[in-house]
Amino acid sequence: MCIRDRYPSRLVPEARFTILNRTTEIGANSYLLEIGNTRIVLDAGMHPKERGRGTLPRYEDLAYDSVDAIIITHSHLDHVGTLPVLMRDQPSARVFMTPATSALADALLHNSVNVMKSQRQELGIEDYPLFTHRSVDKMVPRIEPRDYEKPFEVDWNGSVRATFYDAGHILGSAGVLLEGNGKRFFYSGDIRFEDHALIRGARFPDLTQQGLDALIVETTRGDSPRPASYSGKEERRRFINDIEKCLDKGGSVLVPVFAIGKTQEVLTMIHESKQDHSLRDAPVYIGGLSTKMTVIYDKFSGSTRRSAPDFKILRDMNPITGNRRGRRPIPLERGAIYALSSGMMTEKTTSNGFARGFIDKPDNALLFVGYADPESPGGQIRAAQQGDDISLDSELPSVRLNCKVSVYDFSGHAPRNQLLDFMQAANARRTLLVHGDLSALEWFENQVERAVIPSPGKAISL
Repeated sequence: MCIRDRYPSRLVPEARFTILNRTTEIGANSYLLEIGNTRIVLDAGMHPKERGRGTLPRYEDLAYDSVDAIIITHSHLDHVGTLPVLMRDQPSARVFMTPATSALADALLHNSVNVMKSQRQELGIEDYPLFTHRSVDKMVPRIEPRDYEKPFEVDWNGSVRATFYDAGHILGSAGVLLEGNGKRFFYSGDIRFEDHALIRGARFPDLTQQGLDALIVETTRGDSPRPASYSGKEERRRFINDIEKCLDKGGSVLVPVFAIGKTQEVLTMIHESKQDHSLRDAPVYIGGLSTKMTVIYDKFSGSTRRSAPDFKILRDMNPITGNRRGRRPIPLERGAIYALSSGMMTEKTTSNGFARGFIDKPDNALLFVGYADPESPGGQIRAAQQGDDISLDSELPSVRLNCKVSVYDFSGHAPRNQLLDFMQAANARRTLLVHGDLSALEWFENQVERAVIPSPGKAISL
């Protein structure tokens, strides 16, 4: 058993919450929830902007082998990217996630090892890789997959029970209800309440009836409201029309996509538009990590909540799959659609390399369907003007931006008004605001009674 037993029971509060992030922002998401004597870590993310050991949460604050359970809400890097490190330091901890998240995380973390090895060589980051392929392989047998809406015990003593609920963010994403020691907590993970093209929106329990002691909730899109005129149907129509217009004049379309979630949603929209003849039957290329993740999405097509339950992307669309290792360049073909990762066009990724011979051609169109950090190549393109020189790779010459650039709102996160409604309806005794930039956190703190912004490393009694 783990060495947490060194703490006398009378010294352990009924419940405590500690944010393990190093800063108050969207980053290496990880949180410690203590319910009586049971210690649970929620998520084990990797900071997307840092390098080396700076990508890790504050795992040094956790004594070796002091955690009873680790719960992962979904398979994006900022929630699962350092799980092998945490599991190495917490060898007795039970590890829970949904079956789909387990499959996606396995593929993602193996890819992360390859990325870190490349960055060690190219950027001289001595700390990389933070873990190895072997440690990922050893991690998988320890994972205990759990289905949605089926309660399970998180510790060997059976003192805390958890239940996953579909969060509607990506395949396998979950919010989790935790009950123990006479208390109830709900951690949202990342949420989307509206249906995607492929994945249905969140199906959470009626939290108003739960008597929640604390709601732990993301605030990603809290910095600004979504325009009142926004329509998901209209945004999709605009996206498809822009593709058709580009193809009609003989150009090609590049859609930089995140490998998990955005790739599959974009491909579904394209497929359905071909089926209803609002989009011509143009060839579709996918590449990068997207291909492997799409295989996993198809594997779970019959066992997860879908807007298109019988649709398998690779079988029904038959896209042209680029070589994931980049040994053969993806050819630029006129009148084709390219959905390539990464979504932010990060250096050394498939979308970045492809853009070098793409964005300088006026007939082409570059369509962004997700977030791009302002400092990333994708972010720089979105802020640029026609004719500006773009640095896609610091080691290579700049490229002139001549193609059309458009941005669409297909976010996997709930907008501000929906998050606010969710928090107010839950009516928790405490609302703990996480996973947001400071402006977003402060806005919700001013709107929601009994809301608090946790400080990194400082425990909050619940």
